[in-house]
Amino acid sequence: MENIISMKNVQKNFGKVTALKNLSFNVKKGEVFGFLGPSGAGKTTTIKILTSQLIPGGGEVKVFDKNIYTEKASNCKDIGVLTDNSGIYERLSVEDNLLMFADIYGVSKGCVDDVLKRVGMLDSKKKVAKKLSRGMKQRVMLARAILHNPKLLFLDEPTASLDPGTTLEIHRLLRKINEEGTTIFLTTHNMEEADKLCNRVAFLNDGEIVDIGQPEALKLKYTDNNIRVLLKQDNKAVIVKNDAEGAAKIKQWMEEGQILSIHSMEPSLEKIFLKLTGREL
Repeated sequence: MENIISMKNVQKNFGKVTALKNLSFNVKKGEVFGFLGPSGAGKTTTIKILTSQLIPGGGEVKVFDKNIYTEKASNCKDIGVLTDNSGIYERLSVEDNLLMFADIYGVSKGCVDDVLKRVGMLDSKKKVAKKLSRGMKQRVMLARAILHNPKLLFLDEPTASLDPGTTLEIHRLLRKINEEGTTIFLTTHNMEEADKLCNRVAFLNDGEIVDIGQPEALKLKYTDNNIRVLLKQDNKAVIVKNDAEGAAKIKQWMEEGQILSIHSMEPSLEKIFLKLTGREL
């Protein structure tokens, strides 16, 4: 598959502080790629480099197989960005916020109603932005990021501090956007969100990738090979090894009609991160 993003041995320092250390990875066309790590790991710095807001100290950076610094202008129309400081114009209506960017992007005014409908904000288009809830503002900022139907969408903590209902709505919208062909680069410290949305994830710690792969493959890679069996007697949960001895126990319980459920015990992405780095998120 075609690489939409390619970073090779990218470094970035802020004075004596090293933000990125020889960072290398690729993002394939059509992926939802999760860039996971705690605050200060280098996630936002990476997005700023990929969107030409920062210049790296070394290494190679390509987006759409083009050098983002020598061919910056040709990439802009194909990229959408939603960050925690994207902001909207508080004194303007929702509609006027988007009309301004429709003019910048060179898209028709009719696209504004279309995108507001997609994010569930069409009925609120005349509302002044400062009167919107945090969740509604987040949807407006997402609408602005996808107004021009970008081929690549950068999302920096898109559901941070949102309530579960709004988060679920945004997840549904992101899946739809991806199904329509947009590649998504998602940074988050929410491992449950990454597990639901991402085709592949990279664990970032102190500016370095410590592992990368499909969520299910990573969970199988780091499983402790245990099986949890819930028995009818007192609803007792028993942990057995996935080996011949464990199989014999399960067989016996099945013959006795004692088993209520059997579950494998793959670790969560958060537990994998803790195992790899010794750090909690």
